[in-house]
Formats: sequence, C-alpha cells, structure tokens
Amino acid sequence: MDTENLVKMANQIAAFFRSEASAEEAPLQVASHLRKFWEPRMRATIIKHAAGGGAGLSDLAKSAVARLAAGDVG
Repeated sequence: MDTENLVKMANQIAAFFRSEASAEEAPLQVASHLRKFWEPRMRATIIKHAAGGGAGLSDLAKSAVARLAAGDVG
C-alpha cells in the first residue's frame, strides 16, 4: 500500500467530516468510514503509519485512526 496516498485519502475524508459533523462526532465518523470502506490492508497500513508519528495526517485524521486502532468505532 502506498502510505502517501492513504494519508492523502484519510485527510480528504477527515476534511469532509469536519464540515459535516460536530468536532466531537467527526473522529468517530471518520473512523467508521475507514472501517466500512477501506480494506484491511489499507487500515493496517494507516494504523502503522499513525503509530509511527503519522507524518502528514491532519489532527482529525490522527484522532480517527487512533479510534480505529483502539476498536472505538461504534
């Protein structure tokens, strides 16, 4: 998986939900989207990237990936 492309996509998804959901709800919505629509290899790659510092990920995307990694996705 191309990590740079996954970071770009995660940030785009985060930007969308930033405008559609409250600040409290947005990380959950992004994490839920990643769980539903990203294949397991994509999720594993972005979780590994975030665990290594998450270079390039927006704060919202980092928060969402942390929730995804913790299984806190509702």
